[in-house]
Amino acid sequence: MDELVERVDAQDRVLGVVSRSEAVREGWLHRVGVVVCRDDQGRFLVHRRAEHLSRFPGRYELGVGGAAGVGETYAQAAARELTEELGIRAEVRPRFTFLNRAGLSPHWLGVCDAVLSEPIVTAPDEVAWHGWLTEPELRRTLRQWTYTPDSQEIFDRYLH
Repeated sequence: MDELVERVDAQDRVLGVVSRSEAVREGWLHRVGVVVCRDDQGRFLVHRRAEHLSRFPGRYELGVGGAAGVGETYAQAAARELTEELGIRAEVRPRFTFLNRAGLSPHWLGVCDAVLSEPIVTAPDEVAWHGWLTEPELRRTLRQWTYTPDSQEIFDRYLH
């Protein structure tokens, strides 16, 4: 069953409830929450999406996240996705939002962060690989590996 999301305007105000597939198909703005994960040493978590996923199969990704459900904040969506994809519950702190025009359709992207100290148990149907990269390693791989369209912008904004 298709998930329901809130269609929003250019100021991130709710216009109504639609299916996510409809929002993507029509190019309607909706909300997506992601969390940038770091460890106690400050390294960034990077993962490669499973090959069978419909959105960006096999691409590397800096943020863990997904569409915000109806009535769900960016941080709540990011925390839910963190649990679903990495098997972790952590304190997720909002950092910034921006209108993301990269990817399948335009959407508001709410970027959060979390420090992870417990072991990660990835969902194999979502995550094919994961690893911890230092900032210089992440900068290098952003140029060398094929990342999701928003990963570079998330990284650039995250550091400022």
